[in-house]
Amino acid sequence: MKEYQVVLITENVKNEMEILDQSIWKNANCLTDFSSPWNNDLVSKIEFRALWNAQNLYFNFRVFDTDIYIDKKDNSIDSIGNSDRVELFFRENDSLNPYYCLEIDTSGRLMDFEAKPNKDFDFNWKWPKEDLSITASKDAVSFTIEGRISIESLNKLSLIQNNRIEAGIFRAKFSKGENQNYEPTWISWVNPNTETPNFHIASSFGKLILMK
Repeated sequence: MKEYQVVLITENVKNEMEILDQSIWKNANCLTDFSSPWNNDLVSKIEFRALWNAQNLYFNFRVFDTDIYIDKKDNSIDSIGNSDRVELFFRENDSLNPYYCLEIDTSGRLMDFEAKPNKDFDFNWKWPKEDLSITASKDAVSFTIEGRISIESLNKLSLIQNNRIEAGIFRAKFSKGENQNYEPTWISWVNPNTETPNFHIASSFGKLILMK
């Protein structure tokens, strides 16, 4: 399994409930190893970073793309699912029974749900609000989505094992196709080695190593 080392924060965090100050992110390892195994087109550069301390796991996606698509018809699951977004999946083990999904579009809308094998999704399940914060922003060359997840909530879900978290890191990029409809390109840290795009499979996960 691919591994990413999550650096332990030594700086004081002023407010554990808030997103990290940008100056702290310089300590994080930068992951750029993303590809679309089912599409030969080049994908926009993605930088993923994560940090942690005793209270929270912090994550940061910066995607170097300004041609982004958001389905604005409403704030439903379908609308978020038809928009450019980044995704984080977490599992206890490779049985995927269950695993937990956070999908966040470029405006910061969240689709969080519990899942079981064969794409059995429970959209009534929600990550506790007090244990999760998310922000989204844009600049002239990119968009950024960052957030924090409490260590307590990860432990309650048995998602930290021996200072390791098994996680999938993904992006969905929507572009207008020949029929003028927006179609997704699926981008992943780990190549799941499937004939067609599928993140909801054990082989799409890697490991986040919580360094000490």
